[in-house]
Amino acid sequence: MKEKKQNIPPKAVKKPHKLTKHGDVRIDNYYWLRDRDNPEVIDYLNEENRYFEAKTKAYKSLEKRLFEEMKARIKQDDESVPVYENGYYYQTKFSKGKEYPVYIRRKGNLHAPEEILFDVNQMAKGHTYYKLTGLEISPDNRYAVFGEDTTGRRQYVLKIKDLITGEISNLNIENTTGSAVWSNDNRYLFYTKKHTGTLRAYRIYRHRLGDHPANDKLIYEETDETFDVFVTKSKSKKYIYIASFSTLTTEYQFLDADKPEGKFKVFATRLRGVEYNLFHRDGEFFILTNKDKAVNFKLMTAKITKTEMKFWQEYILHRPCVMIEDVEIFDDFIILQEREEGLNKLRILKDYDDFYFNFNEETYNIYAAYNPEMNSRKFRFIYNSMTTPSSVIEFDIDKREKKVLKEQEVPDGKFDKTNYRSKRIWVTARDGERIPVSMVWHKDTRMTHPNPLLLYGYGAYGITVDPGFSTNRLSLLDRGFIFAIAHVRGGEYLGRPWYEAGKLLCKKNTFNDFVDVAKHLISQQITSEKQLYAMGGSAGGLLMAAVINQAPELFNGIVAQVPFVDVLTTMLDDSIPLTTGEYDEWGNPDDKVYYDYIKSYSPYDNVTSKAYPNLLVTTGLHDSQVQYWEPAKWVAKLRELKTDNNLLLLHTDMDSGHGGASGRFKSLMDTVRDFAFIINLKEKNSKNRHD
Repeated sequence: MKEKKQNIPPKAVKKPHKLTKHGDVRIDNYYWLRDRDNPEVIDYLNEENRYFEAKTKAYKSLEKRLFEEMKARIKQDDESVPVYENGYYYQTKFSKGKEYPVYIRRKGNLHAPEEILFDVNQMAKGHTYYKLTGLEISPDNRYAVFGEDTTGRRQYVLKIKDLITGEISNLNIENTTGSAVWSNDNRYLFYTKKHTGTLRAYRIYRHRLGDHPANDKLIYEETDETFDVFVTKSKSKKYIYIASFSTLTTEYQFLDADKPEGKFKVFATRLRGVEYNLFHRDGEFFILTNKDKAVNFKLMTAKITKTEMKFWQEYILHRPCVMIEDVEIFDDFIILQEREEGLNKLRILKDYDDFYFNFNEETYNIYAAYNPEMNSRKFRFIYNSMTTPSSVIEFDIDKREKKVLKEQEVPDGKFDKTNYRSKRIWVTARDGERIPVSMVWHKDTRMTHPNPLLLYGYGAYGITVDPGFSTNRLSLLDRGFIFAIAHVRGGEYLGRPWYEAGKLLCKKNTFNDFVDVAKHLISQQITSEKQLYAMGGSAGGLLMAAVINQAPELFNGIVAQVPFVDVLTTMLDDSIPLTTGEYDEWGNPDDKVYYDYIKSYSPYDNVTSKAYPNLLVTTGLHDSQVQYWEPAKWVAKLRELKTDNNLLLLHTDMDSGHGGASGRFKSLMDTVRDFAFIINLKEKNSKNRHD
């Protein structure tokens, strides 16, 4: 009887709550799920979890096989490439069976004795979730500051460790971003505090080593609620920066790192719509900026004494078809990370030389590694593709020679590159735009008839989902799946205009692009409605939810990870973390134009009585980015209105937040859960066809 009850879908109680704005009245029957302190809310989430366990019980053996497959592809005894910084070589190491890394260093050379800085496995004991972040060593190499999170809510406690005595100070600094920078005299730390309610990073403090945090001095407070703030240090170690940033605008302040008790100076006063990033070398700054309508960014310079925008000089001109994504400054050369027609490129500028690295694959991913030393003659970068494991490559600037320092190892013959194929196709959307799609599949998968296909998408904040390598994905490819990434508008795969065309009052382009890619894949008989699956997380979860409101018949199954689905209500509530900083992304619904537009696509507001695909929805109780109640409310409303008998599952991780579980093996279980859901649907579909 108990098992039978567990197989009955939970039904959330309807408690009508009136929401009124601009004379428009919305009734939210599940608004009450926002109260995490209400035992009734926790009971409902636990009931959904029990239902999830009951409905997935039949394929637990599949989950076990997937976990063992994925785990077997991890090199358990592994270590990073040593990085030289300020007299020491730093590495992280993993040991067999251990969830977390050990941080070590060696003084002077790689044959020196190993010094253990942090054994995260020991630090994580007794915690269901643990993350160490923001590790920074003092200039005299004696102290380490780091951030610690034991809930997954990204409210880090800053701690300081004496690397000589091994003692960790008990004077913890609460509710920070987890990162801090040292002054050059080793006496002061600068760090960022979060607002206790909204979690907006808004205050910069200065802490003197040995003092109680209660005595820390407030250096700067960002009063504009649409801005966040962070503190960092120039690669040259000469300056400490305070950066205020919103979606569209940035402003830097700088301070001589030798004079920590001095006053920060504004570099260039913020001007709405102008973004810039700073890089220091010798007596000047290099500025990566979109100033003067340089939508794909350009590189400029300014002397230390003349930093306001009117004094900036052109260095690399703006090019409409090439986006400069990042800059790496060395004493004698500069590396530009560019993107053209969706592909990453590394451009080297040295004296009068100006040249690019060349790569042979049709679709790939390349980006700078950590290069901390300004005087280095070598530059490190990471290269991978959908069929090529990640490699750390070092380029000798004088010899113009590349050397592979480390290639991601897949143990025991678990991967053979020749078994897989990848390509990039272009799909014409309904408005005539061409949407790039990166695809990978096993060579034995026949492309002459429809195949199971997992289509992935994100499409927000200008974040590009590059076509990188994944050992976990092999569990899909080896079962006959094609994996595809739709590079929809809202990301920056085709430059900044591609982002601008998928935000604010153009947001629906993101959803339309994804639907049009799905229709193309079906029309070309690469897949079919019964074999097409989709996945996306956070803003990509919004994409999933909007897509199935628009065209649910195209998909057999959807995985919506921590989905942002209650867009209108969230953007109207400036007490919720992230809301005020996101007006430039989604629009401020206090303006009726944006209210009406957001309401027209907000997934929760647009659930109707119709058939939906099989759905797996995931969330974390401590999620600080997409609050758990958004997916919980969405699932409750879907249960009330959907007309089909397809699966609708909600899984809430009661111990973690937006990023899911911590630990390299525990975190696999999130991927196992999602892949097993899709593979099980595929196997059921195959069995039904044969029957």
